[in-house]
Amino acid sequence: MALLQTVKKMMPRFRSRKPDILGNAWDAAGHGKRLKNWWPSSESVNSLLAASLAILRTRSRNAVRNNPVASNAIEAMVVNCIGTGIKPQSKAPDSAFKEELQELWLEWKDEADITGTCDFYGLQALVCQSMMEGGECFVRMRVRPDKNLSVPLQLQALESEHLNDTLNQRLSNGNVIKSGIEFTPDNERAAYHLYQEHPGEQSLFSKGETIRVPADEILHIYKPLRVGQIRGVPWLSKVLLKLYELEQYDDAELVRKKTAALFAAFITRLDPEGNLMGEGPEDEAGLALAELEPGTVQLLEPGEDIKFSAPSDVGSSYETFMRQQLRFIAIGMGLTYEQLSGDLTGVNYSSIRAGMIEFRRRCEMLQRHTMVFQLCRPVWNKWFQLALLSGRISLPDNSFKYRSVKWIPQGFEWVDPLKDQQADQMAMKNGVKSRSQVVSELGFDVEEVDKEIAADNARADSLGLKYDSDPRYGKTAR
Repeated sequence: MALLQTVKKMMPRFRSRKPDILGNAWDAAGHGKRLKNWWPSSESVNSLLAASLAILRTRSRNAVRNNPVASNAIEAMVVNCIGTGIKPQSKAPDSAFKEELQELWLEWKDEADITGTCDFYGLQALVCQSMMEGGECFVRMRVRPDKNLSVPLQLQALESEHLNDTLNQRLSNGNVIKSGIEFTPDNERAAYHLYQEHPGEQSLFSKGETIRVPADEILHIYKPLRVGQIRGVPWLSKVLLKLYELEQYDDAELVRKKTAALFAAFITRLDPEGNLMGEGPEDEAGLALAELEPGTVQLLEPGEDIKFSAPSDVGSSYETFMRQQLRFIAIGMGLTYEQLSGDLTGVNYSSIRAGMIEFRRRCEMLQRHTMVFQLCRPVWNKWFQLALLSGRISLPDNSFKYRSVKWIPQGFEWVDPLKDQQADQMAMKNGVKSRSQVVSELGFDVEEVDKEIAADNARADSLGLKYDSDPRYGKTAR
């Protein structure tokens, strides 16, 4: 009984300590000296972006304009993700319809950009770069039947500044506007409130007025990082501070080297009136400078001495430090160090291939989840609909298969293409891959490749030519 009473007396003490024990189950949830200044915000991602997006976007654009590391990081991502373009391949069952559709697309792609600056594939690269630099990009689909277009559709790319970030209000119809985007009570996007001109254009005719554009006319291109996120984050956000401070350090190191390279000598003498080393007349400030010529042998008088400046060299770790910082920035951007810096020192075939495989997985995810789904897919659907309505194409039947399309990104080239060709050949022989898949991975349309091969063979046969490269003849060709 005495033991039981003792335990009961101790129970309240244990209960009072229980929250502290649970709170320290994870070191990162502690409240010790190491973590006393770590109190991150618990606001939603949209609230955090509303407060920080404008300054993040401005600093990101400034870094891309002036910092070669930031510019190269964005350029490397765009080149690898878009390259020469993500191209459509119709999956219609009718070969004649498919060929007609592809020819119409090739005609329209040159008319896609409303400014006429680039074709649809160039617009893809521009949108991708704007999304990475500013966090997001908007594309307005403009139906233009009054223009002499193959299909009455053109695309207008808009930078993220066109959206009115400061517009937040509840409307009488039950809709709510968050950071310029209007949502229905079911949380569906209803419209975008856009400035008629870029806010930074400083135009005499710009009054900062916004217009309401229905959501079905606007494509919002961005990479969501959290559930419920409605605005995009600039891709340099994680490394902007590192880039800024590293640039300052590099400038300081350059100035230090310039200072150390200066040649200076200090002369002490007992006779202040004496002339040493060909000293010239005094200038307006009362200073007289002596000059040294190559091969000079100068005798000093008794009591005279000369000393040369020898600045200490504190930059011996500069290269190692810069390399480590660039690696950190490359990690933050999802690039390899070699892509970011162009430094191939110490790289071998295996190491660079392993790094590129991981990087290309990131590129494929961006291509499929963002660029194809948010940009290419809705543009194709709108273009296909308008091509039907304008009478440029007619469906053999109402099957959805005629609308189906496959998007083929630019193929990746490897360091040793021979090994990859042999691996693809083995994969096809073992039934792991189809020839269509292999050709698509190279960035080509298998049907176009087959047509070109057939045309080449027919031309060679008509001229009586035989090549070793022709698999119909092989090494027996003469």
